[in-house]
Amino acid sequence: MQDTLNPKLHARLKLGGNGPFIEETDLVKASPMYLKKANGPRTVTLGDGRILSRADLPPRNTYRWVASRKAVVVDAVVNDLISKAEAMERYDLSEEELESWITAARRHGREGLKATSVQRYR
Repeated sequence: MQDTLNPKLHARLKLGGNGPFIEETDLVKASPMYLKKANGPRTVTLGDGRILSRADLPPRNTYRWVASRKAVVVDAVVNDLISKAEAMERYDLSEEELESWITAARRHGREGLKATSVQRYR
């Protein structure tokens, strides 16, 4: 049986006079992989060394904004993974709302993005 998803060198285990050995067989052809075209970088490295990619962004249809999702969007905008305009369009945010997230994250970190913290940090 051939694996068509990953290019691997298939091998078979053979038993011989001196014990088992591996015999290399055919190189399996892989199906081509396509990347969706995106404006700007696909990944950025954050200040703490973590890597943020477009795949890490919340889904477009997000309507429940918990602090962790807000933080990912803020990190993406601040580190130029996506532009402010793209974030506002993608998540149907107003400029004021996005700016308030960025400001809260800069002043108070992730704690400032929690809904219960809005009153505390105003």
